[in-house]
Amino acid sequence: MLAPRRFLPSISSLLALEAVDRLGSASAAADELSLTQSAVSRQLKAVEEQLGVALIQRDQMRLQLTPAGKEYVETARTALQQLAQASLKLKANPSGGSLQLSILPAFGMHWLAPRLQDFAQRHPEVTMNLSTRLKPFDFGTEPFDAAIHFGQRDWTGVNYLPIMREEVLPVCAPALLPAKTPKVEWLVDAPLLHLDTRPDAWERWFAAQGTPVEGVRGMLFDQFSTMIQATIHGLGVALLPSYLISAELEAGRLVPACAAPPVSLGDYYLVWPQSRTELTPLVSFRTWLQGQLT
Repeated sequence: MLAPRRFLPSISSLLALEAVDRLGSASAAADELSLTQSAVSRQLKAVEEQLGVALIQRDQMRLQLTPAGKEYVETARTALQQLAQASLKLKANPSGGSLQLSILPAFGMHWLAPRLQDFAQRHPEVTMNLSTRLKPFDFGTEPFDAAIHFGQRDWTGVNYLPIMREEVLPVCAPALLPAKTPKVEWLVDAPLLHLDTRPDAWERWFAAQGTPVEGVRGMLFDQFSTMIQATIHGLGVALLPSYLISAELEAGRLVPACAAPPVSLGDYYLVWPQSRTELTPLVSFRTWLQGQLT
């Protein structure tokens, strides 16, 4: 049940309050909202009178929100963003529904994207909207229904559907490979490339080989795609998922840096918030995804 009407200011008043907080003046807010300055002032006065709380500190140079107003406008801003996202979803697919999915760029491009045509054919009523996020986030403040997560089951407040285990192996350009048969030990002093979302990957890989090392350093990348190109061009040795580099290995652009077996550093999961009612598009996608894993 919604709160009583007296506790719900109009959207126009909330938009005016949010704009004044962000822009610092009624005139700037009026320009952005295509209103007159006096209209913005009336909206601010209306929300203060309705709530019975002073929200604005007025001086000759700038409008500022009171501490209570600052706290209130943060909640209002989130609600306005969520309402805008809901409107966009409805406009994009008024008859079926949409799924806002957060993806990891490499997994989304190489594993998920080639399979999505099948989902689109089976569920034409669902509009898929994909956006990239590299790290876990708060489902309460982000406009996503579900996300692709890599690592362990360490994202609190979500349900998990395991997708696949990732195996990584050290690879490099052929010219970087030692003349003698390469062993694990040569990598300790080799130029190593790192992914910033997996800062301990090399330490974990060395430990799995029985050669523990600490404080491994080297070039840092934020995405696998860039790191793969850097590896091909001889900038160092990278730990890369086998599913991403099969073509490069087959073509000889990359070679194994040693004869060590692949190592798993984590799994891919579909996650979705436990606190929300599961909408039909999410159920359809999850059921389809489970079918892809059999």
